[in-house]
Amino acid sequence: MRRLSLAITALFLPLAARAQDFGGDLLKNTAETQGGYRSSSIEDVLGYVITGVLGLLGTIFLVLMIYGGYMWLIARGNESKVETAKDTIKNSIIGLIIVVASYAISMYVIKAVFSKTIR
Repeated sequence: MRRLSLAITALFLPLAARAQDFGGDLLKNTAETQGGYRSSSIEDVLGYVITGVLGLLGTIFLVLMIYGGYMWLIARGNESKVETAKDTIKNSIIGLIIVVASYAISMYVIKAVFSKTIR
């Protein structure tokens, strides 16, 4: 039985390895129908990366705010738990302010550097 499964694997493995070639020029044809390939500058790529990271940090901020609110909700008057919840909310707001400030600074620096060096 083991030899049979080994023979079947040896027979069909080359077909599985060529599975990506079945589309042919699918990517090229799709790009041509949508207006062709677009070249991106490094400024655009950095902007996309920074925007993605900030989106992730915004999601983390939202989760921390919900977590802090939930902690406050279930504290039931226990002052230490309420203070912990307030600290979580306060620290997440401070983190959001830092993220927004870093976004503004990085966009300013990227635009200033690339406008002087590349163009």
